[in-house]
Amino acid sequence: MLDRPVVEELVAEARLAPSVHNIQPTRWQRDGEALLVLADDTRQLPAADPSGHDVRLSHGAAIEGMSIALGRRGLRIGRIEIASGPNPVARLVVEAGGAPDSLAAAVATRMSWRGAFQPPDDETQGRLESLDSERDDLIVISQRDAVTAIADLGNRAAYHALCDDAQRRELLHWMRLRQGDAGNGRDGLDAEALALGRVEALGAAWVLGPLFPLLRRIGLAAPLTSDRAKTASGVIALFHRPAGEDPIETGQAFYRAWLTMERLRLAACPVSVLADWPEANRMLVAQHGVPTGRRLVNVFRLGVAAGAPSTRHVRLPVQELITEPSEMRSSAAR
Repeated sequence: MLDRPVVEELVAEARLAPSVHNIQPTRWQRDGEALLVLADDTRQLPAADPSGHDVRLSHGAAIEGMSIALGRRGLRIGRIEIASGPNPVARLVVEAGGAPDSLAAAVATRMSWRGAFQPPDDETQGRLESLDSERDDLIVISQRDAVTAIADLGNRAAYHALCDDAQRRELLHWMRLRQGDAGNGRDGLDAEALALGRVEALGAAWVLGPLFPLLRRIGLAAPLTSDRAKTASGVIALFHRPAGEDPIETGQAFYRAWLTMERLRLAACPVSVLADWPEANRMLVAQHGVPTGRRLVNVFRLGVAAGAPSTRHVRLPVQELITEPSEMRSSAAR
């Protein structure tokens, strides 16, 4: 049932799930008629994600991607055994009896849209109402004053993160802004993914790199790194989940929420800094009715794209994402 060619097909689809900064930390290993979910410990974000929460959430999204891929082939995850240690992350017991997922068609086209959005019209509003009714873990905010205020808050949150030298260097490490950058076309965030032209990308590399301290001193760093206009052009969705939920489960729900947006033909992009910065998180929870017992996990800006979203996925080769037991033992020995 899970011979190597089948596993390669499954992983080819599961790898389309999102991961923080597109670092792709999830690896797969056959274990009889089960799949082990493994963490590549060289792909972490110690500055931005010291607890490993976002990396673990990324593993959860990959698991949901695997579940959808299995369903296409009449298989399903009969049981998820979440591990308490760092490796393996989880064991997926695979069995027959799966069915195609209603969100499967959205997998291939889901992308982060980092451009601006068209002004919402009645049709867009209808899609947003469908999203709000389908997902009980999203709060959709479309009032222009509220969206503008959140865009301003997002700018503050992003600038706060960039002023942390370690976080900025870490982000820049995963940004593939020059064609010759290591990892270009394999992982991270390249110019196309960031909706930047070649000149803009080179400028961003300088602004976030050697020029940032000077620009910050003369007051130009904040305006040069602003994304306010793009955020303010769309609507906002607050993604919230039960307090205490394992990030693996949160990641599964996160991917399904994003695929639901794609199925409804809504382009979307996470504005993670709004949830990561405690001050912004507290303000959004207090002002927009996040229910008691829930936590704000992420924030999306979304709407109808003012442009043509790319469907190009920058991903590692499938063969690099599948390990054999001997490879893991060898890696551990090193």
